[in-house]
Amino acid sequence: MINILFLGLVSFFTDISTEMVYPLIPLYLTGRFGATPALVGVIEGVAESVASLLKVFSGYLTDRFQKKKLIAFSGYAGSLFYKLALLLSGSWWGILAARVIDRTGKGIRTAPRDVLVIESAGAGGMGSANPLGAAFGLHKALDMCGSALGILFTWFLLRGAGSEDFNYRFLFMISVIPAILGLCMFLFVKQGPSPAPAKQREPFWKNIRKVDSQLRLYLLVVFLFTLGNSSNSFLILRARSAGFDEVNVILLYFLFNITAAALSMPMGRLSDKIGRKKLLVPGYLLFSLCYLGFAFAAGKASIVAAFLVYGLYTAMIAGVERAFVAEIAPPALKGTMLGLQATVAGVALLPASVIAGALYSAKGPVAPFVFGAALSLAAAVILMAMMKGAPHNHPGPADHPSMEGN
Repeated sequence: MINILFLGLVSFFTDISTEMVYPLIPLYLTGRFGATPALVGVIEGVAESVASLLKVFSGYLTDRFQKKKLIAFSGYAGSLFYKLALLLSGSWWGILAARVIDRTGKGIRTAPRDVLVIESAGAGGMGSANPLGAAFGLHKALDMCGSALGILFTWFLLRGAGSEDFNYRFLFMISVIPAILGLCMFLFVKQGPSPAPAKQREPFWKNIRKVDSQLRLYLLVVFLFTLGNSSNSFLILRARSAGFDEVNVILLYFLFNITAAALSMPMGRLSDKIGRKKLLVPGYLLFSLCYLGFAFAAGKASIVAAFLVYGLYTAMIAGVERAFVAEIAPPALKGTMLGLQATVAGVALLPASVIAGALYSAKGPVAPFVFGAALSLAAAVILMAMMKGAPHNHPGPADHPSMEGN
């Protein structure tokens, strides 16, 4: 429990730093560099997809060398270099490079951090016989709470300065501070003892061929769903097109994050009780309804409601899908499979964001959200009709070694 708390604090401070900046990027690109929605989509898609290729390698290295804390730390350090790159950028090319640095860091840190969360849940103290949902829910709650605070801080600064005169570079500079605090939290994170050296592991692509068909099917579902789940930048642009100014767009993004933060832990615990699939299917269906809400919003109140529903969807899916993958993955390949799941989602984000940007520019704000709603509905149908639920039992000690210092 204590280890998960400190891992959550790492994400908490890192996300304060990141979300101080993230919702301003599409506004910065379009307002200062004259970027079109299509170019915003390309930048976000390239950044996510290039970096996502690292996620499966990071998971494989985590399983092979068991240096979970070190690999995760190096990934979180990318958040600091991201802000420094933003400070040096003078064109949309510079913003693209900075976004690639940020997403590369996320690609490196995701799998080892998730394995640390799994091990910490196995050490007990989560108040559940099957604690993965609660563990990921706690981590996600702290993560989203940091996001919300970072956005709120930016909103206060933006409201005080006015969107036309806002000093973006000053904010980029201030965002360095919580990024450093996040790295400092690693001093308190404990890594359990590494297992005894085993025989030489085969290359991960050979192990992937041995993966259960249910996990392969779920990776297909993840790809299909993510193909319609474009960058959150388009939510910001949609709110802007509905009449919200730059200051209040930031507040809407805060509303989404604080909703997800408040509901992530309860949703994680609920998945421990009823099973992951019974929450994932409604989550995908809710996403479909949410995107239809963004598509056909009749006014500002509809946009506000859509952001609230988007927060609920995030709480239902973000931590639960990781717990689901961890449960159906082979014990020796948890890091690899968590990395592969993140890679599949990341690879889909390039065409997702490019398609959304092209549809937004050519057909207006309705088209990309209708497209995303349709693919989410298809993913929910496949998951409901073809996939079995994950084994609903407590992970054994072989899967989750005890943590030092808990």
